[in-house]
Amino acid sequence: MVDFTLNAEVRSDLGKGASRRLRRNAGNVPAVIYGGDKAPTSITLVGKDLAKMLESEAAFASVITLKVGGSNESVLVKALQRHPSKGYVMHADFLRVIAGQKLTAHVPLHFMNQETSVGVKQQGGEILHTINEVEVSCLPKDLPEFIEVDMAKVELDQIVHLSDLNVPAGVELVSLAHGSDLPVASIHMPRIREEAADGAAEEGAAE
Repeated sequence: MVDFTLNAEVRSDLGKGASRRLRRNAGNVPAVIYGGDKAPTSITLVGKDLAKMLESEAAFASVITLKVGGSNESVLVKALQRHPSKGYVMHADFLRVIAGQKLTAHVPLHFMNQETSVGVKQQGGEILHTINEVEVSCLPKDLPEFIEVDMAKVELDQIVHLSDLNVPAGVELVSLAHGSDLPVASIHMPRIREEAADGAAEEGAAE
């Protein structure tokens, strides 16, 4: 598990104008921490530090330590507001994490053994990803950085569902718990080859 830590300062100058000044004059990012039994706290982060952390996929599914005013806050990245064209973060929302209390978070899926999959290597199919992340419920200590999807034995026209995933102990898939066994990935014949095969069949029938 990667250890993510950011320094932050409590922000008292609130409002859209104040946020614009923060970004323009110092390259800082306004943010808010909420949740738990505390009132929301408005903070300021160093923009380049936040951007560097967010380069890691794991940052979106890890408990982050925010050092604020001499104390530490354990949080999750809950929402990011980005510039529509330049992509940098304009505002961040962090959710407090309470030890011993379950949390919900979105965790990325890592697809393994795709090129050597039976349906690809032996049967000539291609893999389609239906979803690339899942929502999980677990204690903070059990939060995984990612969940693997092993495609090694998946065959042509076979679908991998949430119930097929090997989920770590203590981790629950939210959709599956609610009775929705969503498709995750499948292997199918490439469309061009399907069309070529259909065309050949039609020509054969015409003869």
